[in-house]
Amino acid sequence: MKPTMANGNSPWRIAVGLGSCGIASGAQAIYDQLKQRADPQRVRLEPTGCAGLCHQEPMLELYSPAGDRFTYVHLDAAAVDQILDQHIGSNTPVEKYLLRGDGRADSVDKFLSKQQKIVLQNCGLIDPDSLEASLAVGGYQTVRDTIGKLTPAEVIAIMTVSGLRGRGGAGFPTGVKWKFAADAPGAQKYIICNGDEGDPGAFMDRGVMESDPHRVIEGMIIGGYAVGASVGFLYVRAEYPLALKRLGRALEQARAAGFLGRNILGGEFSFDISIREGAGAFVCGEETALIQSIEGERGSPRMRPPFPAQKGLWGCPTIINNVETFANIPWILQHGAAAFAGLGTAKSKGTKVFSLAGKIRNGGLVEVPMGITLREILEDIGGGSSTGRPIKAVQTGGPSGGCIPAAQFGTRIDYEELGQLGAIMGSGGMIVLDETSCMVDLARYFLSFTANESCGKCVPCRLGTQRMLEILTRITEGKGTEGDLLTLEEFASSVKATSLCGLGQTAPNPILTTLRYYRHEYEAHVRDKKCPAHSCRALLVYSIDAETCTGCTLCAKACPVQTIAGGPKKPHVLDYTRCIRCGACLDACHFGAVHAE
Repeated sequence: MKPTMANGNSPWRIAVGLGSCGIASGAQAIYDQLKQRADPQRVRLEPTGCAGLCHQEPMLELYSPAGDRFTYVHLDAAAVDQILDQHIGSNTPVEKYLLRGDGRADSVDKFLSKQQKIVLQNCGLIDPDSLEASLAVGGYQTVRDTIGKLTPAEVIAIMTVSGLRGRGGAGFPTGVKWKFAADAPGAQKYIICNGDEGDPGAFMDRGVMESDPHRVIEGMIIGGYAVGASVGFLYVRAEYPLALKRLGRALEQARAAGFLGRNILGGEFSFDISIREGAGAFVCGEETALIQSIEGERGSPRMRPPFPAQKGLWGCPTIINNVETFANIPWILQHGAAAFAGLGTAKSKGTKVFSLAGKIRNGGLVEVPMGITLREILEDIGGGSSTGRPIKAVQTGGPSGGCIPAAQFGTRIDYEELGQLGAIMGSGGMIVLDETSCMVDLARYFLSFTANESCGKCVPCRLGTQRMLEILTRITEGKGTEGDLLTLEEFASSVKATSLCGLGQTAPNPILTTLRYYRHEYEAHVRDKKCPAHSCRALLVYSIDAETCTGCTLCAKACPVQTIAGGPKKPHVLDYTRCIRCGACLDACHFGAVHAE
């Protein structure tokens, strides 16, 4: 049955989130179903990007002819039929799928109320493939208001007063960096947007590029005008195909509308942008390695100074900022430097976008004012642990970040305060851990990532990360010694102090912070050959409780090496001397008879 109008002649509007998270959850099928069923004369269907509520996908926003907004979540085909027939057809909301229905209002209010969206203000609200949709919410207005009306020096002064710091991880003041490039001699200058988001568990930049690509382009145009650049590059990893597709279309639209190219908006300023795809090398997140990649060379860092703002791409002054930094620029110019500087702390201004991943109930993208505490992000916005167990720690800043224990969750989000804990803010990834996470194995995992991603150019990083990884592997396998802990600390401090680039300089952070806050777990692995979190399989001893065992035979059938003996309805016995510690028996047992200690 086709839906009918509730009242008036205005159409209902349905917006379906088609970011990567939504599509992976089935949103494309929801969109296709709506396209097939909804009457286009009565229902206007639109795709949008990610609204940040990744844990609620697939979802849609329904706008009534009267302007009321309803958010439907966790949708399937049956839900779509109900919404069309009941809500649009009879003007009766379907409570079962409403975001604020079913007793979830309190958690939703907490998720939304403590956020303040600047970078994400249009994400999930507009069609990312439509220039008209971007223009309708003020897109490119700052280009009109800035080029030819403010001098480049005035634009740089606004950025400086705003206190905006680069959101790629280092936190260098944006206005200062832009002034370096503007003052550097040379007729040719470049702007690069770093979209090579490589941290495991980080998806902030991807969300912005997929959901509001024109916002990023607008920020790059302003940056080009401020420093005197005529050419820009969007460097995006090839693993982000949807972002690449939408950015490419947005560039074509902006060029056709006169926002890119020669003599922008009829003035004297000319600027254009090209896309360069990265091959997924983590080290290309470092700005000099990224420059070499664009130049067609192997991505590896260069010695600094000279810094890229003085001598960068093809030897010319070059500004590199990440996606989130550029996405802040239009808002700052529109609302003023003081409005941005009024948010946050004394040294960390504005807002910050974070991706919440791991064992967290409300996973997704959030944008919060600087100065908010980790506890507020994880418990109020994130909703706490998704497993029912207490949150043990949070890893911030990706594999080069640090591990912060629950006892420090009162720490404010601030570059300096996080640095005092031995951690970094990084680009904004947060991986939440509960009591089943082994901190020694976590350090091993992240170090294996950075060791594999090392470009190999400098000895401290190339060899130091490998030696540290070997030590951590020994410890998690129960082969560690007391001397390993001292050696590990010495290696970590040396690699941190002597590596050429940020990858090597920050690679030891997970080791140093876990040693600092969870040394007792290292000591348990070394002295007792036990993993307190029961996570390191090599240190586990499996057994079967004869009193609890029902003789169902499921564990024996699941064992790949046939180390479990016993007949039907008789207690089983496990030969731990032949056990390979795969955990198949534990997973198969429904009666709690199998134990791992």
